[in-house]
Amino acid sequence: MAISSIPEIIRTYGADRPDDPAIEYQGRSISFGELHSRSSQLATALASLGVGADDRVAFLEKNGPEYFEVSFALGKLNAVNVAVNWRLAPAEIAQILDDSTAKVVFVGPDFVDHVEKIEDELKTVTTIVAIGGHGEWVDYEELISAHPAEDPGAEPTGEDVAFQLYTSGTTGLPKGVMLTNDNFFGGAIKVTESWRFTPDSVNIAVMPMFHIAGSGWAMVGLFHGCRTVLVRDVDPALMLKLIAEFGVTNAFIVPAVIQFLLMTPGIEEADLSSLRAIVYGAAPITETVLTKAVETFGCEFIQVYGLTETTGAITQLDGEDHRPELLRSCGKPYEWVEIRLIDPETGDDVAEGEVGELWTRSPQNMKGYWNNSEATRAAMTDDGFFKTGDAGYRNAEGFIFLHDRIKDMIVSGGENIYPAEIENVLARHPDVADVAVIGVPDEKWGEAVKAVVVRRPGSEVTAEELIADTRQSLAGYKLPKSIDFATELPRNPSGKLLKREIRAPYWQGRERQIQ
Repeated sequence: MAISSIPEIIRTYGADRPDDPAIEYQGRSISFGELHSRSSQLATALASLGVGADDRVAFLEKNGPEYFEVSFALGKLNAVNVAVNWRLAPAEIAQILDDSTAKVVFVGPDFVDHVEKIEDELKTVTTIVAIGGHGEWVDYEELISAHPAEDPGAEPTGEDVAFQLYTSGTTGLPKGVMLTNDNFFGGAIKVTESWRFTPDSVNIAVMPMFHIAGSGWAMVGLFHGCRTVLVRDVDPALMLKLIAEFGVTNAFIVPAVIQFLLMTPGIEEADLSSLRAIVYGAAPITETVLTKAVETFGCEFIQVYGLTETTGAITQLDGEDHRPELLRSCGKPYEWVEIRLIDPETGDDVAEGEVGELWTRSPQNMKGYWNNSEATRAAMTDDGFFKTGDAGYRNAEGFIFLHDRIKDMIVSGGENIYPAEIENVLARHPDVADVAVIGVPDEKWGEAVKAVVVRRPGSEVTAEELIADTRQSLAGYKLPKSIDFATELPRNPSGKLLKREIRAPYWQGRERQIQ
């Protein structure tokens, strides 16, 4: 059977290869048959809770087998998985749960406190399921065991939404990116050779599942029938151990994690001989780190570029193209991906070597933003191109080089952060007269969040006090790592902040304005 939807992955391998290992996790080996059976039990359980086609169900937990049981269960009901960023503060989580209109939310033990704080405020959630148990909520294992392993049999179409991942918005509120089965399988079925997958591949999944780099990568591996070694959280020492133990062949990790691995004691003695390819993205890699990584890991390094809205990677820089002059390139588009570089003033394509906004059209482009037609219209053209907000140019060989961002977005450790969200929080502080948030170069994370603040007259508020105040409203990774103070901020005649002028001193001497 040709696989063209999320539930068909587990239906196919659950029937054809029931005894083969699907997931290895913390000493447990879970077969495709067991994953098929348990996801059917969970699907039946969710149906008894009123979940049906197109309903949203939220998942708030670190990486674990439960994510895949929930994903496949929802697929068997043609419902939608809303994986919530567990790094968010409780108020931010509540906003996403309400916006998504989730009926049910699965909560892991590390996040019980978060949900307890917002439980009474949630507008649409009728059932909370606790992974690991809870005195008042439905117990995950009891819910599964109480229902038979009967596949409800829903058969999602290509146009049906399978995942709804949230990305921060330019106005400060997250937007739900609707990804359909066609979005996913428009690329996943074609990257086998590009990402060096073969029938005997062993895949490691370490990035968080609320991120397309986590869930997308893991699902691609399972689509190809790979044995997937699942890591709960980034743990470099454990990753090295698992690579050797299971003979991992394929991995996706962000450059910051590559650096962590290289600094891990014992890496020189680690058995990494099974590795075939490490795919990395979300940020470029420095020549120094790359050279050391290739020497240490002894495998091919493949860079990819993509966004949540494009269901992940749309360009690739092959290992053989990792030449010094191309290390700042994100590669070439896949053959099924169209890319245009547009002059935002005229709407015309720019000439070779000139910088323009990167637009892309492919089967991977999202269906749109959930309940936000205005944002969808702003991001998508009538003929199907998605405006990435990234600016770049194409050289004579067809390689794409990212140069700047048209959107005021910061990328730190692979996470997208929009300044408006942080500025809104800082601006509420009684000692802040004006504020601008920018990204500045950071050797560890690529970019770091910096706020430039104008104090109110007479105020002597410190950077430490302001950062501590923002901690109440924002996830840790969004907090300013530093704050500088200024007497005024540059604005144009209409009052708009001139971010380029504010950023310029921090990026002086850099050949481009993004890391």
